[in-house]
Amino acid sequence: MLDVLKTFHIGQQHSGVSTGKDWLPGSGGNIATWSPVDGASLTTVTAASREDYDQVMAKAQEAFLYWRTIPAPARGEVVRQIGMALREHKDALGKLVSYEMGKSLQEGWGEVQEMIDICDFAVGLSRQLHGLTMHSERPGHRMYEQWHPLGITGIISAFNFPVAVWSWNSMLALVCGNVCVWKPSEKTPLTAIACQHIIAGVFAANNVPEGVSCLVTGGREVGEWLANDGRVPLVSATGSTRMGKSVGAAVGARLGRALLELGGNNAIIISEHADLDMSLIGAVFGAVGTAGQRCTSTRRLIIHEKVYDAFRDKLVKAYGQLRIGNPLDQNNHVGPLIDQDAVKAYLHSIEQVKAQGGRFIVEGGVLEGAGYESGCYVKPCIAEVKNDYAIVQHETFAPILYIMKYSTTEEAIALQNGVPQGLSSAIMTLNLREAEQFLSAAGSDCGIANVNIGTSGAEIGGAFGGEKETGGGRESGSDAWRAYMRRQTNTINYSAKLPLAQGIKFDL
Repeated sequence: MLDVLKTFHIGQQHSGVSTGKDWLPGSGGNIATWSPVDGASLTTVTAASREDYDQVMAKAQEAFLYWRTIPAPARGEVVRQIGMALREHKDALGKLVSYEMGKSLQEGWGEVQEMIDICDFAVGLSRQLHGLTMHSERPGHRMYEQWHPLGITGIISAFNFPVAVWSWNSMLALVCGNVCVWKPSEKTPLTAIACQHIIAGVFAANNVPEGVSCLVTGGREVGEWLANDGRVPLVSATGSTRMGKSVGAAVGARLGRALLELGGNNAIIISEHADLDMSLIGAVFGAVGTAGQRCTSTRRLIIHEKVYDAFRDKLVKAYGQLRIGNPLDQNNHVGPLIDQDAVKAYLHSIEQVKAQGGRFIVEGGVLEGAGYESGCYVKPCIAEVKNDYAIVQHETFAPILYIMKYSTTEEAIALQNGVPQGLSSAIMTLNLREAEQFLSAAGSDCGIANVNIGTSGAEIGGAFGGEKETGGGRESGSDAWRAYMRRQTNTINYSAKLPLAQGIKFDL
């Protein structure tokens, strides 16, 4: 892994504060980085002080005045080149994502591919930031709307997708004419530093001034600076519901915009009409992929009573075949949790399941011995529960899967919707009526609703986000770009008179 760090010019100590060209000293203290894969110490990252932060913000403000004047297709060309640079670094960056965060190597590479895909999407978008034209009620008048950049986009990202979610926001923000200030998770700063080096090379080749894409690494206080900063009209925050409520309140208090992508408590309904073999693949990957540390991870299975026993037995057998270990070994299915705090939360959740009446059909626990020295490897487990258990209503960021029975489709949908979160959902069925009922206004209340695929693995072409305590924000595809711009309605009078709207008379 030392060679990978050298690829991105990361030494034993590296600044976590950048204006896109220069690296500031970072006088806000040190962040020691280590890998949950093997517990190895990696490097020390210097965090942003308030003085560093203000220096970055000043550069970003200055850069916006220039960047907003560049034609959108020209901004798209710079983003196209970022996509090409990511293609060149896909292997190394994917390995760094896997090693620093702990997800499988396939998922690490997949995350970089998401970055490449959103670059491609943003390039096309740069020629399609279009508004509407409207007919005026006044003769000799034309009405239309157009979209302008907002200014500085603050991006707060989480450890579980340390680079992809940043790219979802930044590439769209950049083609929209905004500049970006990124606060990555302090648990995964190295992948952010690597991305900053990649993007800086592209900017230098295109004479893009410093301040267009900035990095401010640090703890919770840096996020609070962004949330409370009137210079930042939009803050996009990905993370827990608790964090999102804090950010949303701070941004709302100053009448800024908050784009929130928060927790999920995602369920798959397994119908009596489902293809059980296909359902098994979707359920198991959704539950154990990234060791259950995705906002779209499958937390609950709602299984029809007629197929409950058969599907439960399939699950138990599949879990018995899971290989847990070093995620860089592509023979393994499950890697580690991010750190010891995550392990403690996992163990606490298991205790709560038992205390509230749940029964484990696949037991959990922490793995020890050779290959598990980091202490972050845990066993994916399955518990039979009721949906109204307090622990089931809570998002546990770990590979704990809850299963329960249902008898009617209406009951299944009610169970699916009966949690505070509303991110992703799915039904496995070959019955067209069931599928359409699930997708109707009386069906899933989530931002994402799938048929015959699992809850995780969203493509960048669709808008990503959810409802209720998931925050209501939308990122990535479709028309999510509008969140990064301000709408302006224009009326042009090309007549020789000045008629007023609504037929109002005002003669002098």
